[in-house]
Amino acid sequence: MRQLLILRHAKSSWDDPALADFDRPLAPRGLKTAPLIGRELARRGWLPDLALVSPALRARDTWRLVAQELPKHVQAEFAEELYEAAPATILARVRQVKATNLLVIGHNPGLQQLVLRLAGAGSDESVVKKIETKFPTAALARFTVKGDWANLDFGGARLTHFVRPRDLEQTPKLPISRRKQRRRSKPAAFGNPET
Repeated sequence: MRQLLILRHAKSSWDDPALADFDRPLAPRGLKTAPLIGRELARRGWLPDLALVSPALRARDTWRLVAQELPKHVQAEFAEELYEAAPATILARVRQVKATNLLVIGHNPGLQQLVLRLAGAGSDESVVKKIETKFPTAALARFTVKGDWANLDFGGARLTHFVRPRDLEQTPKLPISRRKQRRRSKPAAFGNPET
């Protein structure tokens, strides 16, 4: 069984209008979310053997921050054809890979379209619906693939998971009744604040 991880680059900056699109760096939010995704890959054991990365600066920086969170060194290939690529172009590049567990880092709309077109039998429909709605920056889709990459076609992978940075940033809130109870049980402050 092979694993295919599709990661959209983290949030990029538009601060410098003189920069070419290819040269845009990550925004502060992107610098924060890329390591979150790397930690999540490590936590779940979804470790790639190879990363195919768009050579655009925001994609390279996303990979650098993700890779720093992984427990092992992962080889990366910077593939020109992934920059603003259509789904068929990305799939053609994936078919050339020899690794068992592959991470692809690139751009929308190509990645979102690829994910939706790859999802075949056994895919989680709730995950498909989320991705149809939006594939935000630093979002990760995970597939399992039977057979060789060379034979992978649209509809030929099982979409199992979709991880968004906001899913990782949220901390569960206590129910209202527990929050009220918590406030009541706080020790009183020393001294009288009115004196």
